[in-house]
Amino acid sequence: MIAGYARRRLLVLRIDIEAGAHGPGVTIRGFMELTSDKMGEIHGLDFIDDRTLVLGNRDGMVVIFGLPREEPAGQSREISAIRRVKGKGLCKLNSPGSIAVRPESRGRVGLLVCNNYTHMVTRHVVNRWLGYRTTNNQRLLARGLDIPDGIALSNDGRWIAVSSHGTQDVKLYRTAASLGPETEPAGVLLNAGYPHGVRFSADDRHILVADAGSRVVNVYAAGGCWNGHRAPARSVAVLDEETFLRGRDNVEEGGPKGLDIDRTNSVLAMTCEQQTLAFFSLASMVGSQGGGITSA
Repeated sequence: MIAGYARRRLLVLRIDIEAGAHGPGVTIRGFMELTSDKMGEIHGLDFIDDRTLVLGNRDGMVVIFGLPREEPAGQSREISAIRRVKGKGLCKLNSPGSIAVRPESRGRVGLLVCNNYTHMVTRHVVNRWLGYRTTNNQRLLARGLDIPDGIALSNDGRWIAVSSHGTQDVKLYRTAASLGPETEPAGVLLNAGYPHGVRFSADDRHILVADAGSRVVNVYAAGGCWNGHRAPARSVAVLDEETFLRGRDNVEEGGPKGLDIDRTNSVLAMTCEQQTLAFFSLASMVGSQGGGITSA
């Protein structure tokens, strides 16, 4: 799924990933373009389940959509929103960007939303059995954040990573019932440039961070846990110089922004304005044994 920020639409791709002798192979089998009058400047997205998607519109609200059931076959579809999430009071959404979905008990789902220009992460609990109606709003994180541009949850559920554009680092918070705006980060990923997309590897031993101000994705290693301060273990170029310079409008732009890791934990997908989509072997990114990647 690729967000079209300026064009206010989504591109759905059907992708097959297969293991190969020289690294994973990626084949794009089909696509579908989705539009809606409730799609704005789409900055972030996450799946509630395989058929339900939540979007963060930087110029508006968070919106939940159901996906079409037919296979992507080159068609364009207009879809309707299931629910809009506005927040309330001190938790009213403002410039929502990246989103992370956290399953909760009794049919509830927590939406962790980066409010870019109010410098906080809010939590909005929706109930799928009530048509995703919001049942709770909370100011979740704020300490240390300056334009939170990306968010990710560790796979073991113990950590929340938030990229902080203005402080040029990624803050790591331990998940706990006592989380609040004054909670101090337990860890900090340093030298992140202008961080945007952030993801944990499946084993939570690595965090990958896209630096929009350079050509690289920075790779951080846990070393046992994510407490304390750490610099990148390695930085891997994901754009060539010519492509990077085409998007270099200022020192904060030109580099990778969106990134994700597939379910097999073998492929990293990266996107930015000048490079709509590129795939990389995750093993080669983190420095494990592994080759390149083939695509079709």
